Amino acid sequence: MPTPPSLRIGVVIVAAGSGQRLGYGIPKAEVVLAGRTLLEHALEAVLASGVAAHICVAVPPGDTALTAICARAAGTVPVTAVEGGSSRAESVGRALSGLEPGLDAVLVHDAARALTPPDVFARVGAALAAGAQAVIPALPVADTIKTAVPCSPEEQRIAGEKVSGTPERARLRAVQTPQGFDARTLADAHRWLESAGSDAAGITDDAMLVERRGVDVFLVPGSEQALKITTELDLLTAEALVARRLRSAAPAGKESQQ
Repeated sequence: MPTPPSLRIGVVIVAAGSGQRLGYGIPKAEVVLAGRTLLEHALEAVLASGVAAHICVAVPPGDTALTAICARAAGTVPVTAVEGGSSRAESVGRALSGLEPGLDAVLVHDAARALTPPDVFARVGAALAAGAQAVIPALPVADTIKTAVPCSPEEQRIAGEKVSGTPERARLRAVQTPQGFDARTLADAHRWLESAGSDAAGITDDAMLVERRGVDVFLVPGSEQALKITTELDLLTAEALVARRLRSAAPAGKESQQ
């Protein structure tokens, strides 16, 4: 794992999602994976990476369970919770306000990417320490991607959409979190977002937000384990990944005795 950067880094964890697509009837970050909540897995990875000077978690309004998890996780590294907002951007903005002052950089991470390895956090932090204002982990896209447009009224009897183009796959990347930023750059971008109105339409993550502000965003290798847990199938895949980790960590011969 890369040496933890010399910067003072705050980490925002977005854990305010409702989890409707998972269908458990509880906030997504409270869903249990291999005996622990998604938030607990995410916090473990951040703390193991050694990059964080302070962690602030955006939780659903009125939440007590996730807030208690944050309190239990706090130690040498402070872990605090704030109530998230009605959108991801609003939740990130509130968590930024909850971080201690004087930080050099901020990582924004989704609790739904609960199995992101500590190495990924360290790579993002190292790139920031090397001078990047914005850096994100990403993987090459394996699938062929098509762009689509709605069919004409005459074509609707065939299908609702048709292909409008095929981007060059070699240049495509699937973006993950944590996304890292110079602290002032990210704060300025969120202040702009609050007053941007229609100019902010279509902005889906913080990297896109700073791109809109003319900031170069650098790429470091992500991880296949950093999948976003959104559906029941994603959760099953994550369970398999945890099981594989446990097998890999088991002392030689122990697994065969079980």
